[in-house]
Amino acid sequence: MKVIDAKLERSATTRIGLKGGSYAAVSALSVGVVFFAWWLTSRNGWVNPLFLPSPADVWSAFVSMAREGYKGTGLLAHIGASLQRIGIALALVFVTAVPLGILCGRIRLLRAVFDPFIEFYRPLPPLAYYSLLVLWFGIQDTSKIILLFLGGFAPMFIAAVYSARRIPVDRINGAKSLGAKKIKLYLFVIFPSCLPDLLTGLRTAVGVTYSTLVAAEMIAAVSGIGWMVLDASKYLRSDIIYAAIIIMGIIAILIDSAIRSLIKRVSPWIEH
Repeated sequence: MKVIDAKLERSATTRIGLKGGSYAAVSALSVGVVFFAWWLTSRNGWVNPLFLPSPADVWSAFVSMAREGYKGTGLLAHIGASLQRIGIALALVFVTAVPLGILCGRIRLLRAVFDPFIEFYRPLPPLAYYSLLVLWFGIQDTSKIILLFLGGFAPMFIAAVYSARRIPVDRINGAKSLGAKKIKLYLFVIFPSCLPDLLTGLRTAVGVTYSTLVAAEMIAAVSGIGWMVLDASKYLRSDIIYAAIIIMGIIAILIDSAIRSLIKRVSPWIEH
């Protein structure tokens, strides 16, 4: 037992130490190694610059876009256009998929009604039905927002159903015995119980929605960070493509970090 306790103590100490500062250091080191390999490869000409521009060229492209914009529109305006589309779509996802998913998780009959449709379209690639959305809703932002909405709806719905189903029966019965009924039961017991899982599902929904952004901005778009990648590819501007992709990645990391911080506040007992 003493040996086991000692091993557990060392494991816990290692885990705490990694969280305290070593984790960030290792992450920074790994990123640094990748950038050094990138710089070394481009410096020695091991890869055609068309496919792998140097870090200096990518930085110059970023500085140029930050100062002069891209195709007559400022860089912040492109980023803002994409974030606006994603923000509207995710807001719609949260206000629709969460209540519907919780209800489906608690009511088996309702789940049987909606589950086949969710499971049917969930694995479909966005481009498979984007043409239909353009045909129905036009080429403006409406079709793009709906595409992003559909991309994020399924993972958010599944997370809501799962979290609602795993609520302990004793908690529900205890709340009912204290007088919680109908809407109050959902607002003050079921929803708070589901919130940690819902925020985790939101992380997945953000990832899926973000990855759908380029597809959403393929047709009749003249702004957006995803559109910049597509437009630059037409002119073989790989430096702009890399710069835009790095910007997209940094924004995604910031959004995910904000959600993880919110999860820690809501459920500090869960290890992240």
